[in-house]
Order: sequence, then C-alpha cells, then structure tokens
Amino acid sequence: MDQKNQSSVTEFLLLGLSESPEQQPLLFGIFLALYLVTILGNLLIILAIGSDPHLHTPMYFFLANLSLADASFSSTTVPKMLVNIQTHSQTISYGGCLAQMHLFMTFGALDDFLLGVMAYDRYVAICRPLHYSTLMSPLVCMLFLAACWVLTNLAALLHTLLMARLSFCADNTIHHFFCDVVPLLQLSCSDTSINQVALFAVGSMILTCPLSLIILSYTRIISSILRVPSASGRQKAFSTCGSHLTVVFLFYGTAVGVYLCPPSSHSGGEDRLAAVFYTVVTPMLNPFIYSLRNKDMKVALSRLLGIHTLSSQGLLS
Repeated sequence: MDQKNQSSVTEFLLLGLSESPEQQPLLFGIFLALYLVTILGNLLIILAIGSDPHLHTPMYFFLANLSLADASFSSTTVPKMLVNIQTHSQTISYGGCLAQMHLFMTFGALDDFLLGVMAYDRYVAICRPLHYSTLMSPLVCMLFLAACWVLTNLAALLHTLLMARLSFCADNTIHHFFCDVVPLLQLSCSDTSINQVALFAVGSMILTCPLSLIILSYTRIISSILRVPSASGRQKAFSTCGSHLTVVFLFYGTAVGVYLCPPSSHSGGEDRLAAVFYTVVTPMLNPFIYSLRNKDMKVALSRLLGIHTLSSQGLLS
C-alpha cells in the first residue's frame, strides 16, 4: 500500500448515533437525562451502603463497587458524546481514543467480574452459611476486588497495546459514538489477525468465566432452595437472588453478541443500538433493580434521603 495512505492518524471522527442535524438536540436531551439518572442512582446506592452499618456485608460491598463501575462505565462514553453534540464537533484525538477504549473495556469487564463474584457470594450465603464468615471475610472480599481490578486492567492494556501497533489509513471515520475495539479494527489498514484472535480469546475468557461461575453458583443455589421445606423460606431465598439475576440477563444479553462475533460480521447500526443498551440503559436500571426489589436498600435509601416511612417511625409493627 502507498505510504501516503498509511499516514499517521492524529484524530478520529465519531459519527455518533445519527448524522441528522435535526436529531442532535433530541439525542442530547435524552442522553443527558439518562446519564444524570445513572450517576445519581448509582451514587445514591454507594452512599446508602456506606452510611448504613447494617449494609456493611460482602453482598453490599460488591454492590457498591458494581455501582461505582456502572457510573464509571457510562462516564467513559456519554460525556464525550454530549460534548461533541453540543460543540458540533465529531473529533477525538488518537490518544484520547485509545484512552477511552482502554477505560471502556476496563469498566465493562469489571462489571462482568463483579457479577460473577456476587453470584459466588450468594452461593456461599445460601449453600454454605456456616462457612460464610470465613469464605467471605473482609480480607477475602478485598482480594476478590483486587483480582477483578488487576485482571480487567491487564485485559484492557493488552487490547490497547495491540491497537497502538496498527496503522490507520486516510479514512478516520468511526461509525460509532465512542472508540470501541471492533470499529477501530475495521478502520485499520494493517493486518488485524492478531487483534482479532486476542479479542476473541480474551473476550471469551472475560465473558464466559464469570458466566460459568454464575451458572454453576445458581445451579447449586436452586438445588438447595428446592430442598427448603417451607414456601416462605424458598421465597425469601429466591428474593435475595432475583435482583442479581435480572442484572446478569441485561448485561449478557447484549454484550456476548458484540464481542464474541468476528468483526466482519458486525452491523454498525446493530452494534450502536446494543452499545446504547449496555453502556447507558443497563447502568441506569441497575440501581432501580436493586433498590426496588430489596427491602434493606429501600430502608437505607429512605434514611439517606430523610424519608421517614411508617415502619421506621414505629407506627407499623
């Protein structure tokens, strides 16, 4: 290929969700509202857990970290998109693009790993309650969290370094609203076979290892719950897992197809729609799912917001 066509790219153009100027104000309003709800909801979850001693347990420790990961996950993509819409600019620097990709993959994978650890926590709590304080001690929880951060950062760093070695041709237009691995690979004029192998191999491990842990944990959990003699006991046990399972289905329902399929098989419109769901919608819904289905979270949020319910005032027995 001619050397002129392999000139160094200093910036990329993010086309966003729509190229129609008439739709930009509507998109700005919608995504600003969604982003503010996401940040506020996840911040309230973190503050409620931190301020209530009754919630200083492994389950809520990991939930607080999941909320932090969700807020950070959305913050890697949505603010830049809002700035581009507001300033009528579609550019992002080469370094900024790689940084955004790295952070996006880090927090996305962190979400995934935390969901796996939370499933293991529920398994120990329900199936091995006598050993719970040992198997999920504060030290063990911190080691789990540290392992999640290290592994996700290493995976993201690998993809970032592999992407940095590629050359990009004259076309620097990314048909997406943020810098993701697949659209960047489609732009490169270098041989991307190593990147594609790494994307599939690492993506498979990041997605399937926690998913396998989740499936195994809930298989054992369901088996144990079905042996509980009372209906109320079974209902109570299932209620502690319902929120987590809902979030798992939301996350994996869109992420698997995007990152485990070959880049050549991807449709730009479908990828952008799926990305909106797991980068914006799912992090926004998670606080509502955990707070609306969890009595302890409702009480903690009420205390945090200064809302005195009838039960908290002792008017109901």
